[in-house]
Amino acid sequence: MVYESKHPLVKHKLTLLRNKNTKPKKFRELIRELAMLLCYEATADLAVREIEVETPMGTAVGSELSEKIGLVPILRAGLGMVNGIWEMMPGAEVWHIGLYRDEKTLKPVSYYNKLPTAPTVQVCLVLDPMLATGGSAVATVDILKNWGAERIKFVGILAAPEGIEALQKAHPDVPIHVAAIDSHLNDIGFIVPGLGDAGDRQFGTG
Repeated sequence: MVYESKHPLVKHKLTLLRNKNTKPKKFRELIRELAMLLCYEATADLAVREIEVETPMGTAVGSELSEKIGLVPILRAGLGMVNGIWEMMPGAEVWHIGLYRDEKTLKPVSYYNKLPTAPTVQVCLVLDPMLATGGSAVATVDILKNWGAERIKFVGILAAPEGIEALQKAHPDVPIHVAAIDSHLNDIGFIVPGLGDAGDRQFGTG
């Protein structure tokens, strides 16, 4: 399933993010805020268990998460999405997977993976602002499934139809949550109209 956010705040902040005049500091803030909003939507089906708590006026029946969450940012652009989600779920574990796209082949190349021997979480959120060709997302999900991850979701800012198709073809069981689906990829694999290189714009290296 593909979930394109319809939330007015998401649309507003995404417009600011796209603007070529938005500076790196503001760009990072917007990535963090969008990650929080998208995470809210992507985690609506997390399992909870019933617990009782004491209020100043008595006993209330409430809920607590019954699943451990793992955040898996795809380095380096995915790093900007972590802190926003961490603010909402401070107990989430963070595991980094480093992939870069070969500019000639547009294929992902793995250079960093420090996952523990066995899974320590029940739900993994793969974080990457851009689902372009889909190569990095597919490779990351491959790694997580081989690791033994039970449930995996992809959370991003923008997606191209080509990237969605690639991820759904390889992993139809992985839901995709994004702020918007754009028109297409250009001849160098960038999303159009997109927002440029999310990593460069976050870290001021463009």
